[in-house]
This record gives sequence, C-alpha cells and structure tokens, in this order.
Amino acid sequence: MTKNNSPTIRKIEESLSVASLMESLLFVASGPVSPARLAKALEITTSAAMGLLRGLEEDYQSRGLRLQWSGNAVQLTTASTASTAIERFLGLEIDSRLSQAALEVLSIVAYMQPVTRPRIDQIRGVNSDGALRTLLSKGLIEEIGRLDTPGRPIQYGSSPEFLQHFGLNSVAELPPLSEEEE
Repeated sequence: MTKNNSPTIRKIEESLSVASLMESLLFVASGPVSPARLAKALEITTSAAMGLLRGLEEDYQSRGLRLQWSGNAVQLTTASTASTAIERFLGLEIDSRLSQAALEVLSIVAYMQPVTRPRIDQIRGVNSDGALRTLLSKGLIEEIGRLDTPGRPIQYGSSPEFLQHFGLNSVAELPPLSEEEE
C-alpha cells in the first residue's frame, strides 16, 4: 500500500480511533506481528500498543474474533466456536479427521515440545514418519530447530495453526495430563 496524502484520506484516518487503526493493522497482517511493530506503525509506544491489544482482546470475548498470541507476537483470528459455520461457508471438508496415529503424535508434540522423531517413535513404539508428514502438511506442527547431536535430528513443536484450531492462546492452556498419561 502506498501512503496517500490526500486531505480526504487523512481526515478519514484521523476520524478513526487508534484502537480501530490497530484492528485494521491486525486484519491486514499476514501472520503474527509484534506489538513493537504495531506501535511503530501507529506512532505510539509499545506499552500503549499493549494496552490497546488488551482492550481489543476484552472486546472480542463476546464477538467472533480473537487475538491469538504466539510468543511475543499477536494475530487476529476467528473464534474457535465459529469453526463449523466458517467451514460450511468456505465449503471446507468438515470430515477431514486425523488418524489415531496422527492424534497420538500431535499429543506428544504438544505436551513434550520440542521433541524429535526418534523420541516420538520411542514413546509410541512404532515409526511415526507418516503421522509427522500428515501433521506438517496440515500445518498443525512445525520444525522448530535441530539438536546439536549426531544426525542433527529435527525438533518439532506445535504451530500457531494448532493453537487456533484448538482455541488456545498458548500450550500452557492444554489440559493437564493425569499421572497415568505422563
């Protein structure tokens, strides 16, 4: 987008609140964005941006949007409770289910991240390559690094899409494991 200096456009921008401008930036962002970057674009302090984000987060609790945090970055998403209506509207396959193996691997990654394929295989007692490929292709997990050991195995972690799909702000919100499950 190019900066438009026309008096009409400037008046429209000036008539919007800073919170509305913040919401506009979150809407057009292609992914999670840091509060510092939002603050710079709005020419406000990072602490002021955080205050605006907290206000938006509160406003969205009764609406169909949510702010999703990924580390120190935030993204505008839809409420997880709206997923059925959104899938129907977009014509998405609702019955796109994960296999039992994929669910097992996803659980291991979510609770033990960062975790390597050999560790996942050890826990499950079977090869997990297929399930890992499925989860990677669906964007539910991602490669987050490599161990500095022989073979440099890939470390996997949950993705922002995982959090969005399950309506979580962070993996800390996952239900606790029972002693038997641990």
